[in-house]
Order: sequence, then structure tokens, then C-alpha cells
Amino acid sequence: MKALGTLPRGIAAAGALALFTSCAAIDSTGRVRDLDAALRARALNPAAVVVPFAVSDSMRVWARAQVNADAPPKEKLRQLLSALLAKEGMNLEYQSDNTATAEEVFASGRANCLSFTNIFVGLAREIDVPAYFVEVKDLQGFTKEGDLIIVSGHVTAGYGDKSDQTLLDFTLGQAKAYRQVRTISDLTAISMFYSNRGARLLRDGDNPSAERWLATAVALDAGLPGAWVNYGVALRRLGKMDAAQTAYRKALEVDPNALSAYQNLAALLRMEGKESEAMDLLAFVDRRDNKNPWSYLDLGDLNLRHGRVVEAERFYQRAMRLANDDPEPYSAMGLLSLQSGDSTGARKWLRKAEHQGGPKGTRTEQLAQRLNAAPATPVRSAQRRQPSIPPSQTSFASPPSLN
Repeated sequence: MKALGTLPRGIAAAGALALFTSCAAIDSTGRVRDLDAALRARALNPAAVVVPFAVSDSMRVWARAQVNADAPPKEKLRQLLSALLAKEGMNLEYQSDNTATAEEVFASGRANCLSFTNIFVGLAREIDVPAYFVEVKDLQGFTKEGDLIIVSGHVTAGYGDKSDQTLLDFTLGQAKAYRQVRTISDLTAISMFYSNRGARLLRDGDNPSAERWLATAVALDAGLPGAWVNYGVALRRLGKMDAAQTAYRKALEVDPNALSAYQNLAALLRMEGKESEAMDLLAFVDRRDNKNPWSYLDLGDLNLRHGRVVEAERFYQRAMRLANDDPEPYSAMGLLSLQSGDSTGARKWLRKAEHQGGPKGTRTEQLAQRLNAAPATPVRSAQRRQPSIPPSQTSFASPPSLN
């Protein structure tokens, strides 16, 4: 992925936070030879850090009983995968929200993709196959939950070098032919686990606990932009605005393409009345590779407040194309129609929003309430007014493997 050519003011160049890769002895697969030393180098107490791919003695015995010790490495991995997923084996159940340690997965039989990778990598190493963690950039999803947008990615297990790499996914069938994959270190995998747990706590409203988990996530891997974004969300919710802004800017130092960081920082600046700088930041979100519909809703809202009705409609239409099964973009178009004088058109948009089903967002409720008091008036070009929609308070959490 190419870096942006220029950055908004106040944002440093990428790469400033690549601090720890030379401090830990990491092999070509990302495995840390001395994990305790690597944790101490980050001012972390090894005894207090949860290592999600650690396995128990009983798990080690179980894994060795599932594979032929004399089989080639790839066959061992196939046998282990079957033992974990097949009905006659452990029959692991996929559960998107279940970011768990290997031991928790072994006890519950439930996992999301990161949890599955934790148990698979941990057990593979116990049967003497050097499996490792792989981040897949091809898959990304967006869901809205309260004031959070959950940005989900995908993590899986890998084996072999780049010329003969095997990916072992949460399926017994053929793994997908991913195009954008990268091997990540054990430290990054632990950081992702902490970031996911912190994101779960944010979703549950436990902001102080989320802050603690996410502070550890960025200490583990200061080059993980999603962890910085999540940390910023926790800090912002706790009223630590300066610290939150620093966290968002750290994410952009690491990755100038971190769109969630741009939007979170813009939302924070708007809360502080810095509309012009927020507009500069959000301009970077208007890109073809941005698949986040709610970022376009925010862009539409911001343009509306500045009287740019045509631009707002364009952004709402893009949001609708990306999230055509969600009521929010339809409601945004309805509010645009209503505030432009077309209550008849607004009612049509409301019906489309309600047709999507599921819980109604505040935008849909707002449209319905305003239409109850509005007469059905067709729009004429001379009637278009400059509408005003309250600023969005949406936060973004980007756990890298809640899919």
C-alpha cells in the first residue's frame, strides 16, 4: 500500500515509532527467541503479560496424540487442523467476538480467527512445526455498534518461507488465495490480542479497564496503528483529550494510511471547535480504497454544516453503496431531502431506511420525528436550503481480527 504524498499539519513522517524490532531476537518467522527479555525491554513484567498462544501440559499431550510424529511438517499441520476442526475431533465453533487464549479455546471449543491462530500456532510448535502468525490485508469489514465502528481484519497461521508458504485458515477446505499477507511477530500477535480485548471492553463500556489493556497493547508493539487508535478511543472516553490526540497522531506516524486514525482525530478536533483542521484531515479519507461507509457519512455531515449540499449528497451516496443494508445512509439522505425542503422525498428515504430492519440508529429516529411535524412538500430547486446536522460523536475501534 502506498503512503500518502503529503500529511496534514502536525503529523510526523511514517516510521518514527519503529522502536523495538532490533531489541528482540526474532527469527524469520517472527518467533521471539527470548520472550521474557523482549517484554522486559518494553518495561513490562513478563509474569503479568498474558501470552495468548501459550499451551498447557494437557494440551501438549493432546496435540502429540493427534499427529504422526514421523510425518512431514505439512502433513502434521493437516492432521492438527483436522483434529481441531473436524466433527470427530474438537469441532471448534467460530464465534466472532471470542478473542481468547489458546487455553481458553481448548476449554470452550469456541474461537474467532485470532483465537484460532493462537491455539494453532501454539500447538504446532509443540509438535515441532514452526508455524507463525500471518495478517491478511485482503479482508476488512465494518459494523456499527452504538458510538463505535468496529473495523475488522483477519489473522491466520502460516508455515514455510515466501516461496512455498502454506496458510492454515479456520476451515477444513482450501484456504483462500489471499493477495496481501504479511508475517507478524509473536509480539505483534500478543499486542493484537490485547488490542482486541481492549476493544471488547470499550464495547462493554468498561473504559478504565480498556485503557489498561490498550496501554499494554501499544507497549508490546508501538508499530501497530490499530492499537493506538483503540487506545485513543479509550482515552477520549475518559476525557483525556490531549492524550487521545497524541495516540491518534502516533497511529498516523506509524501508518499514514490509517483511515480510522484520521477520522478519530478529526472527530476530536471538531469537538474542540477546530473545524478547518478537521476538514483537512477528513479530505484524506475520501479515497477509492476506503471501504468504511461511516467515514463517508461523517464527511457528508461536515460538508452539510459548511453548506456544501452537493458534496454532502455525493458522500452519502458513497456510504449507501458501501452499506446498502444499513439504515443510516438512507436516513442521512432523508435528512438532506427534508432540510432541503422535500418532505415527500424524505419520507421515501425513511421507508427505505426502515426496510433495512434491525435496530434503528439515532439518525433514523431523528428523521422520523422531524417528518411527523413536517407537511408533505415537493422540492423545487429554488427551495434548497443549507442544512445543519449535529456533529457525529462516532468513535472507531479497529481490532485487527474481529471478523
